[in-house]
Amino acid sequence: MNLHEYQGKQILKKYGVQVPEGIVAFNAEEAILAAKTLYEKIGQGFLVIKAQVHAGGRGKGGGVKLAKTLDDVRNITHAMIGMQLVTPQTSAEGKKVNKVLVQQDIYYPGATEIRELYMSVLLNRMTGRFMMMYSPRGGMDIEKVAEETPQDIFIEEIDPKVGLQDFQARKIAFNLGLSGNANKEMIAFAKSIYQAYVGSDASLFEINPVVKTSDDKIFAADAKVVIDSNALFRHPDIVEMRDFAEEDAIEVEASQFSLNYVKLDGNVGCMVNGAGLAMATMDIIKLSGGEPANFLDVGGSANSKRVEEGFRIIMKDPNVKAILLNIFGGIVRCDRVAQGVVDAYNNIGEIDIPIIVRLQGTNAIEGKAIIDGSGLKVFSAISLSDAAKLVTEVLK
Repeated sequence: MNLHEYQGKQILKKYGVQVPEGIVAFNAEEAILAAKTLYEKIGQGFLVIKAQVHAGGRGKGGGVKLAKTLDDVRNITHAMIGMQLVTPQTSAEGKKVNKVLVQQDIYYPGATEIRELYMSVLLNRMTGRFMMMYSPRGGMDIEKVAEETPQDIFIEEIDPKVGLQDFQARKIAFNLGLSGNANKEMIAFAKSIYQAYVGSDASLFEINPVVKTSDDKIFAADAKVVIDSNALFRHPDIVEMRDFAEEDAIEVEASQFSLNYVKLDGNVGCMVNGAGLAMATMDIIKLSGGEPANFLDVGGSANSKRVEEGFRIIMKDPNVKAILLNIFGGIVRCDRVAQGVVDAYNNIGEIDIPIIVRLQGTNAIEGKAIIDGSGLKVFSAISLSDAAKLVTEVLK
């Protein structure tokens, strides 16, 4: 589950990470009130208005602006909220901005010796360990740094049994070229970032930039946080942070029926039980000349109701020209799935999209009999290759 920047900073602050003071606003008037509150707290100074969307590179798209006066706060917020923000990490359509973060500017006017660093914590699946990736060249695309100057990328492997050790934190501060108070602050900063990562069951914490201010303080100026969805049952407070407006509406609806759905750009909708079989089905669709329109795993215990909802969700995509249902009856019985297809067909109404059903496993013969005897315009297949041929025919 992705979090907004301000939400990630709330978690960081909880673990002792120093973040700039900031308040979320949903319109220009709230932004003015937020600015006045910040002035009372930190004194006069510049503020930064940052669009809150689930995408990086916001500054490049005009989603980060410096406000020097209250009029700037009002005008920038008014222009930003409601805009379609296009960044290198969004589609051409962009993402609608519904709220902004009014934040303290930590780049003190006239200050010198400000440095931007990079730090992230994530899982290294090759080693089964956590790793802290960091660089003295923050504030820019880390991919570009890795490509052009790989010597500026450092990685610290962390054994999850013992966590980030003191000598590792000191090594991080040293490799970042910090000394004095900044060195001490970075040691504490690295430890706190790691604790926030583990404590929130995150799959990614990325801080770009980490800012060393002119008075040698270390701030998390930004925060990209992704939480492992499988661990959300342990974090009801984080679950409440979920922003449905930032997610695909169909994917949100699918999750309400325990369907694992991901929208793609193709023309053949697929409904499968099991992630591995779903991947194989998508491959066979591609080989047959089609393009998968979605990944949809109905799960091992699929019933007729779940199958019906799966059909409804697939058919909401106007690009779908055919549907391939590929079920292996292990835990789930094929005759139940077949009955679900028939029920869905009757309950939804006449479906003008060709449906190809391939059933194998428990009660596959009974399931095929239900499909063939239904009188519906449903194509039945025995093998995966048969299903692929039918996909090719119906697309023609």
